[in-house]
Amino acid sequence: MNIEALAALLESRRALIDPETVPGLRRTEGQGRRAAGGGLSQEQVDQVTLRVRGTYNKLIKGKTKHPGIDYLRTVAAALRFTEQEWVALCRYARGEDPPAPLHPRSGKEVPGMWKDAINGLAHMGYVTDQSYNLLAHNTAFAGLFPRAAPPRNMLDWMLLSGEGRHVLTDWETVWAPYVLPQLRAARAALPHDAVLARIERDVMADADCGRLYEERVTAQVHPDGQERPLLHPTLGPSWVQICAAEPLSSPNARVMIVMVYPGASQSDVRRSHLRALWREGCVKSRLHHHRPHSHLGWLAQRRAPAGGRRGLVSGISGSKRAGAHSAVSLDHLLVRDS
Repeated sequence: MNIEALAALLESRRALIDPETVPGLRRTEGQGRRAAGGGLSQEQVDQVTLRVRGTYNKLIKGKTKHPGIDYLRTVAAALRFTEQEWVALCRYARGEDPPAPLHPRSGKEVPGMWKDAINGLAHMGYVTDQSYNLLAHNTAFAGLFPRAAPPRNMLDWMLLSGEGRHVLTDWETVWAPYVLPQLRAARAALPHDAVLARIERDVMADADCGRLYEERVTAQVHPDGQERPLLHPTLGPSWVQICAAEPLSSPNARVMIVMVYPGASQSDVRRSHLRALWREGCVKSRLHHHRPHSHLGWLAQRRAPAGGRRGLVSGISGSKRAGAHSAVSLDHLLVRDS
């Protein structure tokens, strides 16, 4: 528990809530500790959250060890937290992210700037809400569908449409066994989502999908980093790489980037994982042995003037004289012209 950060977050929000805007709140003039600026008193927070007097004070003083998630949710709702503040509250109080969004519509809305970001991509890109309803897409993605008209719901299209089963090569063995677990996971996380509930009913009623859904072949909850075959209507047989991400302000929504490689095989599109090139505590020894672990460092050595990597070595020496043993700016790897 990070008591200082927790108290600062809660008290700053408490000060912003005008008691007059809280329906049914009893007046407690002269009782309870008022927030700076005339916000709710601590006693009023207890009243709104239906707790005994002093409960909120124990929370901000760190006297409540590992407070329950239900209580934190009532406090967050009473203090009108945003989703980001809700995440911060759970991290400060419990050392973990919240199990679910604070607001029911958080996964149904995505900041409009994501549409501009998707439009700027050369690859196929689209955005869905928590129910897999399509919110935005770019021209490259529209080209995957007849008449450039993408479906309203991507899960519906991938699992239940004849067009989806035709475009998604080897649908029964490569696509469906990995998409169906995403539906199961979404239903578990969002049991009250009416759209997902309807799709699950349709899947179970479908002869092909219903059988595969019951087999529970895999437990993958997202497609990020996967490679699959696809029959593009204009590019022909292809392999695609799938990148999936979640907008941080919209829990359970997704941003999808699909890179298409016409005529390629799976081995042609496979990429290794990305890892940090520089590790803490290893910079000094690596630089002294002139073994660059980045493309920039390799290029610097390749381009260094004859007679001994003058630019690279002089950059290191300068850092050493300055006492910078623990970290070296990448600028020091740039070769200086002779």
